[in-house]
Amino acid sequence: MIIGNWKMYKTVDEALEFVKTLASLTSKSQVELGIAVPFTALLPVASMVEQLKLSLWVGAQNMHDEAEGAYTGEISARMLRDVGAQFVILGHSERRQHFGESNSFINRKVKRALQEGLHVVLCVGETREEREAGREEAVLQEQLLKSLEGIKNLDEVTLAYEPIWAIGTGKVATPADAQKVHAFCRKLIAKRWGAEIAILYGGSVKPENSGALLCEEDIDGLLVGGASLDPDSFAKIAKEQK
Repeated sequence: MIIGNWKMYKTVDEALEFVKTLASLTSKSQVELGIAVPFTALLPVASMVEQLKLSLWVGAQNMHDEAEGAYTGEISARMLRDVGAQFVILGHSERRQHFGESNSFINRKVKRALQEGLHVVLCVGETREEREAGREEAVLQEQLLKSLEGIKNLDEVTLAYEPIWAIGTGKVATPADAQKVHAFCRKLIAKRWGAEIAILYGGSVKPENSGALLCEEDIDGLLVGGASLDPDSFAKIAKEQK
């Protein structure tokens, strides 16, 4: 599973042009592909994907935890579903860091998204300071357990490990470091929920390092940021196989 997170990039026309180009580059790809587009592009992109009968997941990058209400500037899970979103990214480090989203708030979002039929891509990750202090496992455990508290079925949840110190910095965890963390998260999920879910790696993923990351046993796919904005770059990553 390879998911591109476009963040705050691309107009509607740019998004549609990307999808058409990507379709021509990945027509024979065996990888499950997805793109998390800006809210403004959700309906046109989802419509194009349906019209062209493309095998491409379309998702959102965030949502509010309430079903509806007086929350100026926010968007609900039901609204996302209405315009064709199939999944939503929740708990991204940029939401935690820049918008002060807590584990409890993210937990409410996860519950709402699942209730409304959206697949959840839940992000967890530690800062450089937490890693250097040897606290990465404690931080990840707290984020995981609190963000998924009260949720019994993880069938519609995908986990994304994104070390905060590697996002947009050009730095990337070594395949061995990423594998170690993925194995820890997998064991924790198996112990707490008795479940097996896909775990993606995210953090300055590029065509140059994607293959090595995907070779690791517990890395099931990638959450791609900047490199997903260019269809050629994203297609190269999509062609990497386990």
